[in-house]
Amino acid sequence: MIRVAVIGASGRMGSTVVEALAAAPDMECVAQCDADTPIASENLAGASIAVDFTTPSATEGNVHALLDAGLHVVVGTTGWDESSLSRVREQATLTGRNVIIAPNFAISAVLAMHFAALAAPYFESAEVIELHHPNKVDAPSGTALATAQKIAHARGAAECAPMPDATTSDPLGARGGLVEGVPVHSVRLRGLVAHEEILLGNAGEQLSIRTDCFDRVSFMPGVLLAVRSIERLPGLTVGLDTVMGLV
Repeated sequence: MIRVAVIGASGRMGSTVVEALAAAPDMECVAQCDADTPIASENLAGASIAVDFTTPSATEGNVHALLDAGLHVVVGTTGWDESSLSRVREQATLTGRNVIIAPNFAISAVLAMHFAALAAPYFESAEVIELHHPNKVDAPSGTALATAQKIAHARGAAECAPMPDATTSDPLGARGGLVEGVPVHSVRLRGLVAHEEILLGNAGEQLSIRTDCFDRVSFMPGVLLAVRSIERLPGLTVGLDTVMGLV
């Protein structure tokens, strides 16, 4: 049995992870920690792997504490940048433990990002729209950031021309935020869970790639896959696409 600790266990995602672990035949949730539970060996009940779904302000500190406690760590919390990833990469190497950080654990979302990167060099224009519930604290989503970065890198590798846009006045920011030149738009609407649409256009044609997650259980196959895979992926792995063998 794989012994797992859940950090942020009472949150929306954390509680769903606890239920998924209970239903998995090869896993056991041995510890449930929240903000008032210090990350220390006595509270981790012999877990070998931790799953962190907390908040962007807490997650890096949690990961370092878990690595120091000797655990591998699967992270679903967003808000990471290159400097924080670099610190975790260094700490993982020092401790000999492994970390998987994924902006999205939904299989459909991972494939949507992969498909968008494949398509991006063949289209003149690309934009990303992410749609989430109004309780989400960060915008744009980590998934949208990762999607836009993959599009930008694919277009850069193919030496594509800049995307056309004649906008010269946008005092309200209606064109969205730019992620490496790719426009990203965020919607926060009651009734939504987690959704993304990638629009790619040429003269006379449009490709739409859309992923819709209607329930948080949609993320659980990806979380369990990461837990089962983490021991064979040394150091820091960013993105579930590596776990799935897409790269």
